[in-house]
Amino acid sequence: KRAAALTHRLLAFSRRQTLDPKPTDPNRLIRGMEDLIRRTTGPGVHLEVVASTGLWPVLIDAHQLENAVLNLCINARDAMPSGGRLTIETGNRWIDARTAKAQDLEPGQYVSICVSDTGTGMAPEVAARAFEPFFTTKPLGEGTGLGLSMIYGFVRQSGGQVRIYSEAGEGAMICLYLPRHHGVIEEGEVVPEVEQAPRAQAGETVMVVDDEPTVRMLVAEILHELGYQCIEASDGAAGLKLLNSEARIDLLVTDVGLPGGMNGRQMADAARLERPDLKVLFITGYAENAVVGNGHLDPGMHVMTKPFGMEALGSRIRELIES
Repeated sequence: KRAAALTHRLLAFSRRQTLDPKPTDPNRLIRGMEDLIRRTTGPGVHLEVVASTGLWPVLIDAHQLENAVLNLCINARDAMPSGGRLTIETGNRWIDARTAKAQDLEPGQYVSICVSDTGTGMAPEVAARAFEPFFTTKPLGEGTGLGLSMIYGFVRQSGGQVRIYSEAGEGAMICLYLPRHHGVIEEGEVVPEVEQAPRAQAGETVMVVDDEPTVRMLVAEILHELGYQCIEASDGAAGLKLLNSEARIDLLVTDVGLPGGMNGRQMADAARLERPDLKVLFITGYAENAVVGNGHLDPGMHVMTKPFGMEALGSRIRELIES
């Protein structure tokens, strides 16, 4: 069941991609994520979803909207180290000319998705800089500082706006305002179940290297569902350290674009000095195929281009381990 709940999530969670907007019901999207959000935020956080009835549709890239909401929930969890309440609320909004000018929006009808927490809150000077790329209040090595800037870029590209309402010590509320879409929502296409993907043999271990915690978590979740052991790392240096250890690793699954000066290809090449037979699956955005080495792949190296379904990933992993 848990695997089935994740089948609709594609690995389109990348900051290197074009948007694919479709008419979407935000309430349905959030409902489909509730389990994932609960598992991500943990038992100390009480999740409440307040879904407005008669909510208008929006024209949006649904995978990016899922990523945005999940990132906001992770930020809210991190702001409540000793637990608290996380609320996701949707609503229809008419924004008049005066408010629109203040919010840097066109006047009109919008759908709001607000994520609020009872955490530490943000001082005005932090809130003012929160959308800057690489600005983070987390300790060194714990955050890329890209979460909110990516959400901001995606929402602005979709014709909307993001606003932060917060005071230090008073919790925070971050609202996404997305333009109302006047079309109809098509029923979603049927996505193959993860359960159809082949199962692991005993003890088989896959290492996942990606700097996006959401991506690592989703891939690890799928691997566990399919019976694999999973080791995770967030950059090339941490990945290489594990690859040079004694750990059993049957397959390396890595993003190509990694932070810290060593990309996925360089890490894999360095790891093969110690593990010459290491099998590698590179995950790339469409624009990165060249980075894998001008299209030159050594034997045992393979590529999957985002976005792809989880069932496809499961089958590919099984196929590579058995090859």
